[in-house]
Amino acid sequence: MSPRNSRIEARRTRERIVERGIALASVEGLEGLTIGRLAADLKMSKAGVLGHFGTKEALQLATLQGAAAAFSRLVWEPVAHEKPGLPRLRALRDTWIAYLETGRDIFPGGCFFTTASTEFDARGGPVRDAVARLLRVWRHRLAAEVRTAVAAGDLPADTDPDQVVYEMVALYLALNQEIQLFADPTAAARTRRAVNRLLDQP
Repeated sequence: MSPRNSRIEARRTRERIVERGIALASVEGLEGLTIGRLAADLKMSKAGVLGHFGTKEALQLATLQGAAAAFSRLVWEPVAHEKPGLPRLRALRDTWIAYLETGRDIFPGGCFFTTASTEFDARGGPVRDAVARLLRVWRHRLAAEVRTAVAAGDLPADTDPDQVVYEMVALYLALNQEIQLFADPTAAARTRRAVNRLLDQP
């Protein structure tokens, strides 16, 4: 095998490991992500899995980055073409709901970041820091859209962008719980109504 083909194969193997890691961690948490479990699931040796990351922590961080990229593909990229501000926020309302309702092939355990934040919120270290950073990036992106909506006159001038984002995040945390824990078939519709009230302020 040529060096180029070897690099391509190594990249594909790493992607397979991360993809499987995302699915496992969404159900069992990042601490449940073990080299042995991944090796067994992917029919690889432990050394073969470990060789791509070096440490469990590096594997966890790579899995977080992979999950963030998948979230972006499912939630952000489909609405990136929408007009910034309120139109994009309304479109995000639906892609964010769809991520929680139908993204089970990638995230069988529901919202990956809800699981990760609950698992690491009382801990220190690089993994906790990475979880917090990714969630802050998402909140900052949402707040920027709210500010654009205010500047365009689509939301009242006294709207607090951070408060709107706080409430949106709370609604989607609740939606994840309603879907995962209670299997409530009305949860998506309830969330859509709540977000509509938040975005369609008088």
